Amino acid sequence: MGLKEKLHNIKEKGKGKKWLSAYSAFHTFVYTPNETTHSGGHIKGADDLKRVMTNVIIPLIPILIFGMFNVGFQHNAAINGFPEGMSFFSGDFWNLDNLYIGAVKLIPLILVSYVVGLGIEVFFATINKHEVEEGYFVTGMLVPLIIPIDTPLWMLAVAVAFGVVIGKEVFGGTGMNILNPALTIRAFLFFAYPTWMSGDKVWVAGANALKGTPDAISGETILGGLAQGKDLVYSTWDMFYGFIPGSVGETSTLLILLGAFYLLFTKIASWRIMLSSVIGAIVMGLIFNGVVNAGWITEGSKFYDLMNTPYWEHLIIGGFAFGVVFMATDPVTASQTNRGKWIYGFLIGFISIMIRVFNPAYPEGVMLAILLMNVFSPTIDHYVIQGNIKRRLKRLKVQKITIKNYG
Repeated sequence: MGLKEKLHNIKEKGKGKKWLSAYSAFHTFVYTPNETTHSGGHIKGADDLKRVMTNVIIPLIPILIFGMFNVGFQHNAAINGFPEGMSFFSGDFWNLDNLYIGAVKLIPLILVSYVVGLGIEVFFATINKHEVEEGYFVTGMLVPLIIPIDTPLWMLAVAVAFGVVIGKEVFGGTGMNILNPALTIRAFLFFAYPTWMSGDKVWVAGANALKGTPDAISGETILGGLAQGKDLVYSTWDMFYGFIPGSVGETSTLLILLGAFYLLFTKIASWRIMLSSVIGAIVMGLIFNGVVNAGWITEGSKFYDLMNTPYWEHLIIGGFAFGVVFMATDPVTASQTNRGKWIYGFLIGFISIMIRVFNPAYPEGVMLAILLMNVFSPTIDHYVIQGNIKRRLKRLKVQKITIKNYG
């Protein structure tokens, strides 16, 4: 008996009805749904949730492949030293040994993320008797891209379970959550297992086993080094291309930019949120640069190195670009009004750089900034809408007075 026949038996005859959600989820994953609405007036469109999620996954694939190469490259560079004269087409980077090391490390993280996350979603859909939504397909890919490569699999499984249940299902599932699920999982890992999520030995595969290796480079991120007052050992092009330690998906600003263009072209993400986030980060960076230039903060101060970092450099280091493009623009947790999107994005960029500078123990602030603004996005939309209502009532009042006087 084929899958379609089984679905027919479940729907029409009630056999195994409790498994309808699981059957339907697998069916719609494999086939295009052929059901149409039977009553009322509807606007037909080509978009559905599966197509939207697919369009988010597509730009993540090049980032994922690059990340695998970079995992192996950083591992080998920690042993043999960072090669000079690196370029985006360098053979030192694009070799199968690097890809193999990265794949062995990353693929298990992806599998655990999907198996645990989708398993919980199917379970909740079954007991609540509703369909399994496709929202976790993006979350399941994002999570392995924003955590350290050596994160233990059991730890990831616990975090995914927490993020899906507490961050999503308790609010009603896909489309009802108030916090970005991927960042909720990342935040749980950071606060529950901080030693695995920060420091100078978690961003390079096997870095803990490489301690004391002759001619080894540090495994810490650029932000971690700046927070400790160390000089940069990477060029601007290294940072832009992504030949630096960090989370798997957050290093290559070049590929993240290409992903941003794709999301904007397909109208999946909001350009207002992206642009305003960049503007907010630039404004905060310029303020800190101005404080240093004015002599209010001198060399040797706790915050000097990060404050003195050129404002534009903040855009290509750390997870800022990745967070803004793929998580701040989440249509469920972001502001919905156009004016609200400008405010929401600006504050994400502004607060991200502020956290970087004022919290050296945790110099990557984009995660906390996005989660904070997720909480406040409904409030922002509320005041934007109330402001529009007041302006319209004021115009209506003026029109009535004008008609009364001259009518």
